[in-house]
Amino acid sequence: MRISFCCSNTKPEPWLAGFREALPGVEIAAWQPGAPPAEHAVVWAPPQQFFDEQAGVKGIFNIGAGVDALLKLRLPEGALLVRIEDGGMAVQMAEFVSHAVIRHFREFDAYDREQQQAHWGFRKPNRRVDFPVGILGLGVLGRRVAQSLLHFEFPVRGWSRSPHQIAGVECFAGAQQFDAFLRGTRILVCLLPLTPETAGIMNRDALSKLMPGGYVINVARGAHLVDDDLIALLDGGQLAGAALDVFRHEPLAPEHPFWRHPKITVTPHTSARTLREETIAQIAGKIRAFERGEPVAGVVDPQRGY
Repeated sequence: MRISFCCSNTKPEPWLAGFREALPGVEIAAWQPGAPPAEHAVVWAPPQQFFDEQAGVKGIFNIGAGVDALLKLRLPEGALLVRIEDGGMAVQMAEFVSHAVIRHFREFDAYDREQQQAHWGFRKPNRRVDFPVGILGLGVLGRRVAQSLLHFEFPVRGWSRSPHQIAGVECFAGAQQFDAFLRGTRILVCLLPLTPETAGIMNRDALSKLMPGGYVINVARGAHLVDDDLIALLDGGQLAGAALDVFRHEPLAPEHPFWRHPKITVTPHTSARTLREETIAQIAGKIRAFERGEPVAGVVDPQRGY
């Protein structure tokens, strides 16, 4: 069995060594134009040329959870597209979102400003019951984030396309329950896959329905958020702030107003990074299951986009 490795902006040698150890006897090599055909592909942001040349691959294994960029390409007909479900990202995402929620709830930004003025003072404690957190997307990452926030005793709500049941989480589903989900949410966390249906879902209309003093945390994809709508609502006082880790165009341009807005915290798409060892182990397990004819977890439905 031959595997072709085509991951842009990724040093291939450590990955190849890891896969050779996890899949003894399997031939795996970094793709170069004109490379011999392979049965499987391990990819991240590959060029269209890769799939044009590797039209016979049976399985395409993405080293990230998001597959929106892949679905814009012409993929080999009949190939199974598989995403990782965690790869060490779930705990990182839970850390990042919990930190952002707690930083806003405890008003640590205000304490930072007061430090610059050498001001010693206390702020009236907020009540958790007044800060319900709503999570858009209840997949592997969304569930882990919800569980972490429950640990800190925040009211947690979740919205997804199809119904879910999660202990301790008030769950909403479908377009008919979207407004009710928003109106009871003060801190909105986006963990949705990017599809034509979810692009621009955090627009002026949706964000205006959040509870007064709403706060936005986007750790999914930049295209979920309408940038100008967010800035207008922040400037108008309807929203209290935002923590943004993903953007429509990355790296975020130096002249983008997000960098300098006093109510926005920017991080460089670092909320949850793929961890090599965990990802190799997961993909190797999926390839073994595929070859044995067993069900493979994480298969993407191209029609749904995740």
